[in-house]
Amino acid sequence: MKNDNKLHIAVIGSGGAAMAAALKATERGARVTLIERGTVGGTCVNVGCVPSKIMIRAAHVAHLRKESPFDAGISAEAPQVDRAKLLQQQQARVEELRDTKYEKILREHKDITVLNGEARFVDTNSLVVTLAEGGKKPVHFDRAFIGTGARPAEPPITGLADTPYLTSTSALALDTVPKRLIVIGAGFVALELAQAFARLGSKVTVLARSRVLSSEDPTIGEAIEAAFQREGIEVLRQTTPSNVDYSDNEFIVETPAGTLRADQLLVATGRTPNTEALNLASIGVETSRDAIQVDEHLQTTTPGIYAAGDCTNQPQFVYVAAAGGSRAAINMTGGEAKLDLSAMPGVMFTDPQVATVGLTEAEAVARGYSVDTRLLDLANVPRALVNFDTQGFIKMVAERTSGRLLGVQVVAAEGGEIIQTAVMALRAGLTVQEIGDDLFPYLTMVEGLKLCAQTFTKDVKQLSCCAG
Repeated sequence: MKNDNKLHIAVIGSGGAAMAAALKATERGARVTLIERGTVGGTCVNVGCVPSKIMIRAAHVAHLRKESPFDAGISAEAPQVDRAKLLQQQQARVEELRDTKYEKILREHKDITVLNGEARFVDTNSLVVTLAEGGKKPVHFDRAFIGTGARPAEPPITGLADTPYLTSTSALALDTVPKRLIVIGAGFVALELAQAFARLGSKVTVLARSRVLSSEDPTIGEAIEAAFQREGIEVLRQTTPSNVDYSDNEFIVETPAGTLRADQLLVATGRTPNTEALNLASIGVETSRDAIQVDEHLQTTTPGIYAAGDCTNQPQFVYVAAAGGSRAAINMTGGEAKLDLSAMPGVMFTDPQVATVGLTEAEAVARGYSVDTRLLDLANVPRALVNFDTQGFIKMVAERTSGRLLGVQVVAAEGGEIIQTAVMALRAGLTVQEIGDDLFPYLTMVEGLKLCAQTFTKDVKQLSCCAG
């Protein structure tokens, strides 16, 4: 039986941000009505992080069976790929995680009521839910949290909307591997899926509007483009399609580089916040390009209405969404919490991986810092040498006068595992001298951070293997 005297919070959505908000709010004594119009669990577990990383891992295994640095001593053979069976395995794990981490928790939680339907605000203390089973149900609340996520965006390319193009969602559900695949986009999602399909057997062409990973340090994009070229993935820069047609089961894409043809077309050019059905303008919640504007406390421009995750102006990472949802819940229940994104890691799960935190060299200079930078090629990292995989680098950006770390950019096979150490160093305000003097285990990739830090004062090529 619900305690109606408890603070009542309406939570719209059931993904990373919404679930974190609902659970933290009930932990702090509130009761929650959670409203979900689609599948419980949101993007990450259903059509994002989880299925994509499973597919990427399978593609990595396929790649290693075909080609590895140890082929001289270990036989290699191109594998037979059964995408339908891989998809079954992928979706079984998705369903398992969705039930364990979302549905089961909601079923058993005494202070959370779930409504299946679409929410629309009536005023700043009430909304109406158009129920999936039919009818409408009013919900009155003391506070509201919006965690409705985002969906793949459709770029304004002539003819595109009239074709059966793939989004990241539908691409992950393909039960076959296309012989030819064109990918429009050159950000994290586009590049992860491009390489995965290539490693499973597709001939892939990537179309970049400007360059690969245009929002990152240019050296990162250059390294990934070089890695793609080594694997036979074609990358066309400065290439925005002017027209897309579909005829006889074939996509025809007109570009400045000429006419391109493929069996499938994947469009991954960003995401659009799911906010258009909420009636936000009527209650004073400001949006920009449909993204809800929130402050450092996760409150919208309307008091008592909070939001986090991909439907807001925050970075689109599930861990940012969850952290935002949790902090919003604290603030909705009388506490005070801020979301500090000054040391926010980002990871792209290509091979090599891209992992970043803090400021790039250009960003640091733009903010007025006098900077000193070092770029360490992985050929100087013992673990990379014994792996016979030295493609990539570690770059550090430091304040010139103090040596304080400002940012780190990593391109390495295990970049995502390396970056959290850099996150903690950045948050602790460490200098590159302190990082260089610290103890790192020998023959680990993360030791590369120590070696890169040491290059600010010495030539690491003149050091013995594990010199401190």
